[in-house]
This record gives sequence, C-alpha cells and structure tokens, in this order.
Amino acid sequence: MFLTRIRLNTARAGARKFLISPRAMHGAVTKAFAEGLPAPEAGARVLWRLDRNSRDEVYCYIVSPERPDLTHVVEQAGWPTTQTWETRDYAPFLARLEAGQRWAFRLTANPVHSIRRKDGEPTKVTAHRTPRHQLGWLLQRQEANGFQITAKPEERRRAPGDDYEVIVRDRHAHRFGKTESDGRPNQVALTSVTFDGRLEITDPGALRRMLTAGLGRAKAYGCGLMTLAPVD
Repeated sequence: MFLTRIRLNTARAGARKFLISPRAMHGAVTKAFAEGLPAPEAGARVLWRLDRNSRDEVYCYIVSPERPDLTHVVEQAGWPTTQTWETRDYAPFLARLEAGQRWAFRLTANPVHSIRRKDGEPTKVTAHRTPRHQLGWLLQRQEANGFQITAKPEERRRAPGDDYEVIVRDRHAHRFGKTESDGRPNQVALTSVTFDGRLEITDPGALRRMLTAGLGRAKAYGCGLMTLAPVD
C-alpha cells in the first residue's frame, strides 16, 4: 500500500474544478493508474480525500495498492515547474500500529442512515443532517473498526453532548450526474463531513483494514479515508 499527498494550486481553474466536483477528482485519481483503478487486494482499495486547511492550502491524499502517477494533476491543478507529489510506502507505518496507541485522526465521510417514511415502502438511504447525528454515526462504527474515540474529561465538557475529543466540520452537499454501467444516466447526491479528533487503537488488525479499505459509503467520491498523525 502507498500513501500519497499532492498540493493543489487553488489559483488554477483545474484545481477549482476538482474542489467543486467529486466526479472530476475521482476521474483524475483513476487516471493516476496506467491500467485504471487497481483491483482491491484483501479488501484494500483506492481511497482519496481533499483537505481544505485554508483557502490557499488544499491537499489531496490518496491511499492505493499501487504507486500513482499524478503528472496530469500537477499539469492541470498544481505547480508544474516547482512542485510534484509525495508518495510513501504505507506498509511500515501500518505494521507499527498497536493496541493502546493514541493518535490524532482525520476522516471525511458520508454519514447516512436508512429510513422508511410509510409502512410498506422500501427504505431510503438519506444523509444525517446534524453534527450530533453525524458523530453518532461514527461512534456506532468505532468498535468494529478497531478504535475508540477519546472521551473528554468532565471538566472540559462545555455543553450536553460535548463528550468526545472530536470536531465535526466542513459539511459539503454535492449533486452531479453519472452514467451507470448499463448506460443509464443517474443523479448522485451526497453529503460529506470531516471529523478531526483523537482515538485509541483497540484492534490493530481491524483498524488496518479500515485505513486501507475505507469507512462508509461514497468512497469513489472522496469519502472514507482516515489518516492518523501523532498526538500533539
């Protein structure tokens, strides 16, 4: 597995297109591999995420079974004469993960649930709208994915529900067209949010699988990739 980071030049039209269109960014990531997206290996797949640290500081992170070539992204949306991209072997880092370790994390995800408006109707997948429900979605998935979000000490809890070391931010609603495999046109609507927080590893194997296979839906469109960083 490989972890790649590339900075996007927000002054360029190509970068602005990637920022507003998950479909366009998905296409750019797909073209980073000569034979198309690599086949999943033991559940691992290509994941990507846009990090908007400020208006001018935007990075794309990619986790992939094969090393990507992002020359076309640099040419369209980067700094062709001064910056390229960084790719590192992800396996040594994954191998060092152990139960009890604490890390800062970032995850952009598509928190959804299934609802039935009337008896007898089929269920419909719909987005969670509020930060409380979006966080609840993540908390429901932590045990199965090998981590536990750090609880806040009681003296630092500012309001009811402020129980965890996590911030829910950057809600984005997207709607775009796509063509299904049978040629039918379709409309895709998705909502993404970003979680920044701290966690403790409870099951290293489960966490490794999630870090390389993703969490939740809409993985093709920039959701599901969690990355870890040392706790400050």
